[in-house]
Amino acid sequence: MAKLDGVGLGYSYHLPSGGWLLKIRNVLSQFSDLFSEFDKYIAPAYHHDRCERSVYMRLYSMHKREFVMVFIAFFACFGLALFIGIAGPPITSTTELDAKTLLNKDNHSNSIATGPFIMKTPSLVTYSQQLWVIAKLSTENTDDESYDKSFLISVTIEGVDEDHKPVPILDGKHTRNRTRHLTCENQRCDEFVVLHLGFLDYTHYIITLNFYGLEAFHKRYEINQLTFYFKTYNPAFTQIEIGFRFIFLSATFIVACWFACTLRKYPMYDWSIEQKWMSLLLPLLLGHNNPVFPMMFLVNSWIPGMIDAIAQATFLCALLLFWLCIYHGLRQNERRILTFYFPKVFIVGMLWLPAIILATWEKYSELQDPTYNHVVDTPTFNTLKAFFFIFGVIYLVYLVILILKAYTELRSMPFFGLRLKFLTLLMIVVIAITFVITVLRFGVGILEDNFVAQLSTHYNSSAQFMSFYGLLNFYIYTMAYVYSPAYKAVHEFDITKDNPAFSMINDSDEDVIYGSDEESKRPLNRNRNDDDSD
Repeated sequence: MAKLDGVGLGYSYHLPSGGWLLKIRNVLSQFSDLFSEFDKYIAPAYHHDRCERSVYMRLYSMHKREFVMVFIAFFACFGLALFIGIAGPPITSTTELDAKTLLNKDNHSNSIATGPFIMKTPSLVTYSQQLWVIAKLSTENTDDESYDKSFLISVTIEGVDEDHKPVPILDGKHTRNRTRHLTCENQRCDEFVVLHLGFLDYTHYIITLNFYGLEAFHKRYEINQLTFYFKTYNPAFTQIEIGFRFIFLSATFIVACWFACTLRKYPMYDWSIEQKWMSLLLPLLLGHNNPVFPMMFLVNSWIPGMIDAIAQATFLCALLLFWLCIYHGLRQNERRILTFYFPKVFIVGMLWLPAIILATWEKYSELQDPTYNHVVDTPTFNTLKAFFFIFGVIYLVYLVILILKAYTELRSMPFFGLRLKFLTLLMIVVIAITFVITVLRFGVGILEDNFVAQLSTHYNSSAQFMSFYGLLNFYIYTMAYVYSPAYKAVHEFDITKDNPAFSMINDSDEDVIYGSDEESKRPLNRNRNDDDSD
């Protein structure tokens, strides 16, 4: 400060000069800024591409006891659905018929390997849905060996109308010999499906069955017993299925409308990635619950069954895609269609496509010819199944890699670590319950030939149906509640609170989320008298 005469009241101010040291520091800071532009493409740090503007979710304001209550409610609803299913009726109804009672007594020894077997089905109603005719035989083989025998079957089907007159459905002119495999071990042979009627037009059917190619097998091993099983859906279960599908459908519609109303005051670009996905999964869950399900009992067409298969496969694949996008999307905000979404959609699409092809083609083919069997009559079945499992393994590996990377980069960050913990914990619960139910009901054999749902993979009781449907619905409902916007929040506070760059870098999840109510309500500007009073 120097003393001067004049306008400046005798004083003049000079800015401090740092000399060459300050200049060098400025140059280095410019290089540092330039390096930071490239550094985010090399090794992103937690503050690079992590700051995302998103609506303040209920997840951020929940205390530990609230998380416990959410999981208790989830398990309580699932347990209630499981209890209702256990108390419910069996899904299928079975009637046995001994083939020996259908044979000519004068030619009993030879005709058991050839037929013809003329059978009349038990009384059927609309709620019986479908009819399977299954055959199972046993031999007097004393050798300790396993064998596989291919043979042909020929089937004609007639429906009995109200006047008790036969109406041809599949006559000799349109029928074709279908191949079946007889797999036996010692005296017992595995059952095989003779035919499958996907829609029931008549109360009774007359079925005529012939075997070709079992004569030599009968001479060597001697077939001593042949039993036919007529299996249909239990009408009592069908009524329960219609009722609970409608309940889940109504509940999903209510939750979807509620979730949309909670987000309507926020622009879409401010929604978090979980909220965007919930807005997609809830409508797909509506399709999974199938509003047109009753049409399957009213229309003799493959279209309602195709719609049901497509809706269920689409929802399940969308759930798989959701997990991939969330674990990857939390680590980066720039989500381009080509680089971010396309690889994930491609992998999941390769799981969706073979399931849709086989499910829809099987339903269509069975309505055209009830003796059609996709395992034997579809040459590309094994190719599609191998295709499905290959991409299934690729999906699992990719998901595990994304989970490990997400936890490596984000586990110590406030809010992001909490989002990861909740998503992973709930996902593990759902996968574990699904795995336990599947293994207890089907065993490991579901990974072999049960790629498309057959009667052998259908449930014995309503418990499995209620478990799977309840599990998926309650899982989506729980996430919709937790990811919904918090109440009584200011719009600006909602958006900036999710940004870890704003005064949250050094905070932990415990300090931010589970802080005491007294501290959260304490005013930012306090009077000096408050401090002095202490």
